[in-house]
Amino acid sequence: MKAQLQLGNVAVDVVWKDIRNVHLSVHPPTGRVTISAPTRLSLDALRVFAISKFGWIRRQAEKLVEQEREAPREYLNRESHYVWGRRYLLKVIEANSVPSVVLSHNRMMMQVRPERDQASRQEVLDAWYREQLKAALPALVAKWQRLLGVQVERCFVQRMKTKWGSCNPRARTIRLNTELAKKPRECLDYIVLHEMVHLLEPTHCANFVKLMDQFMPKWQHYRDILNRLPVRYEFGVRRLDAS
Repeated sequence: MKAQLQLGNVAVDVVWKDIRNVHLSVHPPTGRVTISAPTRLSLDALRVFAISKFGWIRRQAEKLVEQEREAPREYLNRESHYVWGRRYLLKVIEANSVPSVVLSHNRMMMQVRPERDQASRQEVLDAWYREQLKAALPALVAKWQRLLGVQVERCFVQRMKTKWGSCNPRARTIRLNTELAKKPRECLDYIVLHEMVHLLEPTHCANFVKLMDQFMPKWQHYRDILNRLPVRYEFGVRRLDAS
């Protein structure tokens, strides 16, 4: 079941699901607002909830609109792409052989089969970014395991729309966004530590901040770098969960 609330000039799309909590989300790039709600809650109750969070909605929408975003990629010659914070100009090479990506000086040489469309080129580059991140992670995870005294059972790498990483403390697994392969390596180090600290402290409480300060005194600086750098066009949903 779906409905829409109108709060002044802000439209809120509501959908009822078989879930426990209310999920209020603000979506890029325009700040579209949605609520996913348990079936037990009435539309009037959700209106009261949305009104109580209106200030938060406004702040998150402003952040999304103001944050610099990459132009949609076309995967054409001389298009800019980033690897570990460094800019490269794309060179597309068509050849009847296995697709590949190679960095040479300031060039990103992407070899694809002739007449491949934009989606196919994106798949090639996305897979390459995933492999770069996978190759960089073992050393970082091993370092922080030793310093934190924790054990990561498994590390996943995937394309994520709403966050740089996540942690499941119970399963002792972490997930990292493939987009991190585009950012400076210090930012990846910060995100890996952030998620692994959640194995010691699941919430973002004072103890979490204390641990981050202890193991990476400049972590807020790296967080700010990530927040300033351009992000993928659809990246950055802001979500607030409530019981």
